[in-house]
Amino acid sequence: MIIVMQFGASQAQIDAVCEVLRSHGVEPLVLPGEDRLAIGVPAALDPGKREHLETVLGSLDGVSKITQTSSPYKLASIEFHRDRTTVRAKRASVGPGAFAVIGGPCSVESYEQFSESARVVKASGATLLRGGAFKPRTSPYSFQGLQEEGLRILKQVGDETGLATVSEVMSGEMVPLVAEFVDVLQIGARSMQNFPLLVEAGRSKKPVFLKRGPSATIDEFLLAAEYVLGQGNPNVILCERGVMPLDRSYTRNTLDLSAVPVLKEHTHLPVVIDPSHGTGVARYVPPMAKAALVAGADGVMIEMHPDPKNALSDGSQALNPAQFEALMGELRALAGFLGLRMPSLA
Repeated sequence: MIIVMQFGASQAQIDAVCEVLRSHGVEPLVLPGEDRLAIGVPAALDPGKREHLETVLGSLDGVSKITQTSSPYKLASIEFHRDRTTVRAKRASVGPGAFAVIGGPCSVESYEQFSESARVVKASGATLLRGGAFKPRTSPYSFQGLQEEGLRILKQVGDETGLATVSEVMSGEMVPLVAEFVDVLQIGARSMQNFPLLVEAGRSKKPVFLKRGPSATIDEFLLAAEYVLGQGNPNVILCERGVMPLDRSYTRNTLDLSAVPVLKEHTHLPVVIDPSHGTGVARYVPPMAKAALVAGADGVMIEMHPDPKNALSDGSQALNPAQFEALMGELRALAGFLGLRMPSLA
């Protein structure tokens, strides 16, 4: 932490800042400058203490601004956790050295539809199966998911195939129910800053698949992950799914692939790209999935439906089985060229 004093700050004002720091058990480091003085805090502070101290110091006369010299997210930061994290669910893993694929439909519509989806996903080499049981939709008149019946189908198909299942949970109260049936809890983009939900998901100790909010900064994204990690749950997967677009004429969102190297530089957590939501257009999904692999992502989440034209939700961005199988072949070849493994349960 650096406290920058105002131009012409008096010695009494400087001494007052130093006294506050000492009263909080911190020895100040005075840093004279050409036209103004700064005071450094050389010790690392825990987040709660840092925020309180920043509030107190900001109210003192003569203080111009306070800046942080280290990341506000300690548990998610690679500064404090040098080994990169691998998240495991059943026989699947997401982390360094391999490229994982999560496939499946937007929504669980029936046992038959989801079982067929799982067959294609597994046969093509993907290791995790996605499917929504509770669907947060913009319109209250859109399909809201099969809810608890959908969860039971998820568990049944997951047990039958051995695939780890991923499904969204929408509130903290729902965490125990969803965690009973699925292997990975998805926190959707709209819920990224639902802090009670993040806390309950962390307490569940289930792996958490956290999607970036459509207008969230990288720091906000990682601080959301910090809520989960702060509950003693190290199993967080970050998912970039696109930010608010400047022009909706062509794509649903703007897929921020630059987030991959940025996140890799600042966090130890695995990073997955969702090109289906990132573009909203099925024909754009394969090139963006391959770009994600080259950018250094640890995996992709791809929507695949046995019959996209008749899907109850997001059919326009879902690949059909033939397209999904073709993409998996292209990804496998590209991963091999880059020296990465693509695990398979098939």
